[in-house]
Amino acid sequence: MELGRAGLAWAAALLLAALGAQAAAGDFDPYRVLGVGRSSSQADIKKAYKRLAREWHPDKNKDPGAEDKFIQISKAYEILSNEEKRANFDRYGDAGESQVYSQHQHRQFHHFHEGFYFDESFFHFPFNSERRDTSDEKYLLHFSHYVNEIVPDSFRKPYLIKITSDWCFSCIHIEPVWKEVAQELEALGVGIGVVHAGYERRLAHHLGAHSTPSLLGLINGKITFFHSAVVRENLRQFVENLLPGNLVEKITDKNYIHFLSNWKKENKPHVLLFDHMPVVPLLYKLTAFAYRDYLSFGYVYVGLRGAEELSSQYNINVYTPTMMIFKEHIDRPADVVQARDMKKQLIDDFLSQNKFLVVARLTNQRLFQELCPVKKSHRQRKHCVVLLTGEGEKFAEAYEAFLTFAVANTRDTLKFVHIFNDRQPEFADALLLDEEKYRGKSAVVILERRNNAGKISYKPLEEAWQGSKEDNFILLDLLDQLRTDPGLLSLETVLSDLNDELAPMFLIRWLYSTLDYISDCWDSLFHSNWREMMPLLSLLFSALFILFGTVIIQAFSDSSDARDSPPSEKEETATKAEKNDTSFGKESNSRIPKKGFVEVTELTDINYNSNLVRLRPGHINVVLILSNSTKTVLLQKFALEVYTFTGSSSLHFSFLSLDKHREWLEYLLEFAQDAAPIPNQYDKHFLERDYTGYVLALNGHKKYFCLFKPHRSGDEGGTSEDYDSSLHTEARGKSSCSPGSRSIKNKLHKLSFWMERLLEGSLQRFYIPSWPALD
Repeated sequence: MELGRAGLAWAAALLLAALGAQAAAGDFDPYRVLGVGRSSSQADIKKAYKRLAREWHPDKNKDPGAEDKFIQISKAYEILSNEEKRANFDRYGDAGESQVYSQHQHRQFHHFHEGFYFDESFFHFPFNSERRDTSDEKYLLHFSHYVNEIVPDSFRKPYLIKITSDWCFSCIHIEPVWKEVAQELEALGVGIGVVHAGYERRLAHHLGAHSTPSLLGLINGKITFFHSAVVRENLRQFVENLLPGNLVEKITDKNYIHFLSNWKKENKPHVLLFDHMPVVPLLYKLTAFAYRDYLSFGYVYVGLRGAEELSSQYNINVYTPTMMIFKEHIDRPADVVQARDMKKQLIDDFLSQNKFLVVARLTNQRLFQELCPVKKSHRQRKHCVVLLTGEGEKFAEAYEAFLTFAVANTRDTLKFVHIFNDRQPEFADALLLDEEKYRGKSAVVILERRNNAGKISYKPLEEAWQGSKEDNFILLDLLDQLRTDPGLLSLETVLSDLNDELAPMFLIRWLYSTLDYISDCWDSLFHSNWREMMPLLSLLFSALFILFGTVIIQAFSDSSDARDSPPSEKEETATKAEKNDTSFGKESNSRIPKKGFVEVTELTDINYNSNLVRLRPGHINVVLILSNSTKTVLLQKFALEVYTFTGSSSLHFSFLSLDKHREWLEYLLEFAQDAAPIPNQYDKHFLERDYTGYVLALNGHKKYFCLFKPHRSGDEGGTSEDYDSSLHTEARGKSSCSPGSRSIKNKLHKLSFWMERLLEGSLQRFYIPSWPALD
């Protein structure tokens, strides 16, 4: 009885849990969150989402609950903007995304009853993302946010991204380490991101994550997966390895002067950090990566024996981290900051105020736009004083005087820059109307950018700049007048974009791109998921197999051609004199035609029925007539002529010995008397007739044959239609029929044309009542 009550209590508890879960699931109404009706169009939903997103964005709304409200707004818009999810919510009261994902990953938890729902909070398991630690919510990424904001921002700082999901035991296991490392790295300037694979399948697939949890790094738009144990030291080292290796230069007493003197070549201020750590801190490396386009960084280990002179020269406190920035003068720093605990915010504030030289050289369009921004209003006017000069000692005095003037008169609304005329000729020509007046001299121009299309207003100094006191007074007077009279800049022009002077050559850029590509392939080959690499490996091995097979076949073909090259005339003469073998197989093996092997069998009484009488319908046996003395030469020529037709399965090739079966041949030729009369046996020239070189095409099923007679000089036919009374004349012409006077090879001349007509069916056919026996 007690067991029954306990069972009822347990069932009731399960029922209450299920009802509570359904109620909790029904609390979230995307229509109510966005304030739209169920019949609202996509345009109304999008309009409501934009209005609420602007209102509740955490960066603009300081309300404590703004972040949670913004997440609800984003989730509601994600459901209603997707027709499938919206239909699922309208039909079942839930978008159905998380349930589908969890069933796909852990179907065993729902196998016993598909319609029964368990709330994991009933078992006190932290699988539900709403019950888990909400520290990851501020790092959640969506696909559009990743593409439009995270990827461009990865060129300024690296990102560490975690791919997670519900019902992921390993995700729970690494949660404490992840939370600690994320807070630590974020304070150093590393971007943190979290992708929920259940809600952002598209983004997870785009990142190449096929399992959870997955950790990856993103820098310069390039993704690198983390493959080590998830511990604090490994994650810090992973982020540090993402950074380029040449960001910070180690500085000692031997190289600090060379390092600081590069400001003119690189057109950048140089920063030195003095610290007692033997290795460069990660914070400093991240800072160097963020400001690499504006500043050059060096690190001085004050505990090193070779840095005493440097530390004493600048009076460095070895116990306190010190950061110095050097501009045009390397003997004294332009600015200094010291702090026992050097924070990222302090460093950013310090460097952002010293990103440029006092008189920076305009080397590209981006630098021009930053130093001389476009006028936004009459209260935000910013003017640029430009020194147009040349390179070399000739212009050094004018430059130094301009630099001194700039140091004494620097203001927030005034920037001093200089430019080399020979490197930016279009810029100089647009500002200096009287080129002869300023040829070989320096000039100063005051300008204000009006728009991004290159339009400016400007005023040059009337005389060339030499740096005298009078020049300084004139320039200072113009700047004072400009404060009260903006119309002083009366001239206008349109400037073209500046040349990028510091851009590497095409060959160097191509080399760097190639090295990056090889590095990516190497990393993908040894660290990426093998399932991802299978298509590439399959393609690679297929190409190698085809290439290797082609090389092997070509090698055997070349060796066969070399071995089977036609014999010379001396060898042919020697062959004629040799005694012929009784087996054709032996001769054909020793003298295979150059173009390839053609299987030619001798027509004998043994294979007569199978090769002719009982030949399958549609098949033709092409028979060459020869004698023992002409066998070798004629077979070689015959193989050359018919080689191109060996691909046809309906053609068979044989030869007939005239010495053995002359009577059979003469009986057959009697049926061709209409085309070529055959003399009777009483003709005195009958026994002298030479049939070598004749070719018969025998159709055993339909009992007909076609005839090819040997080619004679001046004969254009060579087919059975041309076989006329000339055959009788040939038998009587001693000079024309004698084998000694006719080249044996030329007998089969134009046999290939006859074969083409045979396949076309245009040859004359001679029918016989039955095939005679072959003795």
